[in-house]
Amino acid sequence: MTQDMPHDDVVIIGAGIGGLTLALALRERGIGATILERTAELREVGAAVALSANATTLFRRLGVLDALEEVSWAQSDLIFRDGRTGATLGRTPVGATYRARFGADYLGVHRADLQRVLSEAVGSDRILMSRHVTGLREEGAHVLIDLADGSRRTAGVVVGADGARSLVRRWVVGHDDAIYSGRSGFRGIIPTEQLSELPDPHAIQFWIGPTGHLLHYAMGGEGQDVNFLAVSRTPERWPADEWVVPARDEEKFAPFAGWHPAVTQMLGAVEVTQRWALMRRPPLPTWHRGRVVLLGDAAHALVPHHGQGANQAIEDTWALAEELATADPRDPTAAFEAYEGRRRLRTRAVQFASWQVAEVLHLPDGPEADARNAHMGSSSYFEDTLAWIHGYDPTHDSGIRPGRLSR
Repeated sequence: MTQDMPHDDVVIIGAGIGGLTLALALRERGIGATILERTAELREVGAAVALSANATTLFRRLGVLDALEEVSWAQSDLIFRDGRTGATLGRTPVGATYRARFGADYLGVHRADLQRVLSEAVGSDRILMSRHVTGLREEGAHVLIDLADGSRRTAGVVVGADGARSLVRRWVVGHDDAIYSGRSGFRGIIPTEQLSELPDPHAIQFWIGPTGHLLHYAMGGEGQDVNFLAVSRTPERWPADEWVVPARDEEKFAPFAGWHPAVTQMLGAVEVTQRWALMRRPPLPTWHRGRVVLLGDAAHALVPHHGQGANQAIEDTWALAEELATADPRDPTAAFEAYEGRRRLRTRAVQFASWQVAEVLHLPDGPEADARNAHMGSSSYFEDTLAWIHGYDPTHDSGIRPGRLSR
């Protein structure tokens, strides 16, 4: 290693939610980390985040929950509705009842606000912007990190927290293994006051039907905005290498023609110019290669139907930080394997459940859809399908058991 090549014990690639949270979790254990972020400023991708108790309990432990709650909205209910008639299929309180059960709120927050809270807690001196990583290679007891500006850094451990389109994952796996799920989405944010047709505007809601579904939830310190994701079962094949493609505004309406006025009003309240491919990735046999390890979407990208992508990354940070705190600096392999052992079954279960949700939400009219609707309306629905996710405490590695699907 040359004298002019900076060296860090731990380098985190990506200043997203997982990377920033990992830096805080490592700091709690006395480990400093440097974050390399490719963009010149932190920018939101996907607009908003729903944080369930399995994440917010950890944010409390890390000392950032109070600041986060100032810019978030605690959801009142989880509601499933028939997308065409608006009939309530199921309602579960997720306010005081949820807080009493799981010890924390179910929050909606703008991704930019969440990144700001986390980055301020980490400190700007630990986050290096405009550091686009172009390559990795191991050299003895170090990893050489090549940057787009021609410079290099070295690290004892590199954590790939660079999201679902991870460069680090490609380095670990050897190829790009993304798979189109057969569904795409349109996203938007609308002031709550503009949604006069919307019942229960401060609840997290799914409007469901055979051709797609609409998910939305309130966010912001006053619940002043609603974030939505409209998912359709089109196109059958994704037409491009890019995950986000230009779209005509009218395309968003086609899967939801004849749906309830609250749905069509929400879709019409904001111009949409992009369509997002909902991609999935197969589970990996290992999340590490040499001194490089994956975290969050880079390790186990999820389709967004359970809203668990960010939450699972946050869970990962606790296990990885604990294992790195006791790692042999000469060889982190045992720590990586212990981390994977703690997280593999949990994340695979959540991945599988997320893949299945779209199938359940998009059932054609008939006996299966009727049985699903009855289950959603039952008092056991949340316990059967979601409590195992939301009730997980990453500091105790409990609650791995997946529930049955909502058919």
